[in-house]
Amino acid sequence: MTKEIERKFCVQKMPDLTACKGVEISQGYLSVGENGTEIRLRRKGEKFYQTVKQGKGVQRTEVEVELSRAQFDNLWPLTEGRRVEKMRYEIVEGIWTIELDVYRGHLKGLLVAEVEFETIDESSRFVPPPWFGRDVTDDDRYKNAILAHKGKPDDHAQ
Repeated sequence: MTKEIERKFCVQKMPDLTACKGVEISQGYLSVGENGTEIRLRRKGEKFYQTVKQGKGVQRTEVEVELSRAQFDNLWPLTEGRRVEKMRYEIVEGIWTIELDVYRGHLKGLLVAEVEFETIDESSRFVPPPWFGRDVTDDDRYKNAILAHKGKPDDHAQ
């Protein structure tokens, strides 16, 4: 079990991705609780995972287990109606690695950047690059579990 410290931002301007390689991600949700607990399945390239996340805001608990393709394929139909498709690009910015998600399908047009940190203090010192938009870390509508079920927020303009 690990603690994940992460901030999430809308993106107002697409950065230069010519030096970046993207990976396709499909994820679906088996369960999403009112208390912020979610159980998700994820295919990232040719790897498969089941992840449980708990909590809200900048610091959450995360437990991830790698699955076989057969295990993933058996569980995937249970996520029908609660899925997201995206391309993820990793961009190095100073000492941080930014994960830029470019959504597809029913979320097409949504661009979100996430940055993980070692400590809460480090996360508060982070100065976003100019291409970032507003900080949506505490806006539950931008959690992938909510996006998968409800779609883009009505005011999703960056």
